Amino acid sequence: MTAAADNGPDGEDDQPSRGRRHGHKPHEAGTRALLDAIVAGDPEEVVKFGDVIAGLGNRSFGMLLFVSTLPAFIPIPGVGGAISGPLVVLVGLQLLIGLRKPWLPGFIARRGPHRKAMGKFRNLLAPWLSRLERIVSPRAPAMLDHRAANAFTGLLLVLLGILLSLPIPLTNFLFGALLLLFAFALLERDGKLMGVAWVAGSIAVAVFGILSGSLAQALAEWIALAQDKIG
Repeated sequence: MTAAADNGPDGEDDQPSRGRRHGHKPHEAGTRALLDAIVAGDPEEVVKFGDVIAGLGNRSFGMLLFVSTLPAFIPIPGVGGAISGPLVVLVGLQLLIGLRKPWLPGFIARRGPHRKAMGKFRNLLAPWLSRLERIVSPRAPAMLDHRAANAFTGLLLVLLGILLSLPIPLTNFLFGALLLLFAFALLERDGKLMGVAWVAGSIAVAVFGILSGSLAQALAEWIALAQDKIG
């Protein structure tokens, strides 16, 4: 099939006009394409958090959460969670209070993973991303954009981030996978996938947090630390 067969009468791509006739917005680049763009370049260069979220609009929280979750998969006990946990809590708090775009303090915005590390993770996820992109689509926007929905997403991320930062044996990969589910839902603008993330996240919080008492103890310690600093 020639290129002309796909073009309109003036030789221009007719895809956008077909999308408009059906009432759809032009399809945004998927998660895999965004990751490809990020890892392109010098593998030793640092991918700064501030640069990662630039220009992504309402998908910036998803990309920030995705990159923040990567250290959770470092196979060294206590290290990954100590890095990822606070970053995830920071993302969750901003969704919880209703920010429309992420805010990062300068010392975090100037840091980030190397492109080489991002590339390895992209390659590891590639088969799963291929399958995921066949079933996800922008849908159920109320699950992503409604103020109450954002607050609930933020609350779950805060709780999961706290759990991730705790030394609970053999849970880093589990919490990391759950957080990636939230990140994919935000990146792909898929409200139904976010609903799945809510259910899975709530179960994880109930099982590992509430039932074990770890979450209540951690929250009490964080509150006490905050009071000491204020006092």
